[in-house]
Amino acid sequence: MRIAIGSDHAGFILKGSLVKYISGLGHQVMDLGTDSLTSVDYPDFAELVGSTIQAGEAERGIVICGSGVGGCIAANKMKGIYAAICHDAYSASQGVEHDNMNVLCLGGRVIGEDLAKVLVDRFLAARFIGNEPGQERHLIRINKIKKIEEKGLTK
Repeated sequence: MRIAIGSDHAGFILKGSLVKYISGLGHQVMDLGTDSLTSVDYPDFAELVGSTIQAGEAERGIVICGSGVGGCIAANKMKGIYAAICHDAYSASQGVEHDNMNVLCLGGRVIGEDLAKVLVDRFLAARFIGNEPGQERHLIRINKIKKIEEKGLTK
């Protein structure tokens, strides 16, 4: 799978660890920056990750900032980007399975490397189940989200 990953300065160290980890799992990782601990603005990197997914250059994305909140807010402003902060394993997989989440947001100042790896594992292993028999309720809900998106969000 092709994974786009980006962070601000607060997520830089965790991003570096995750780039190596995800590559080691056999995925193609696109490291979109930042490349240092110098202060930068998280919306810029959330937008880079989201744009990469919108363009079809990556299937999933990971955005890391200090808390995960700002990156999540910024990413969710983009059409077709469904981002969530996950600091527990259940949400990291259920967000994909039920909610079609395509961007995992992490707090570089909130979680450690070991937990981040567990969350990434769950996020990358999960698949949306809304197209499976008996699971149509999830697709119905996603379609309602897309209608809201069409009313209020633009690229």
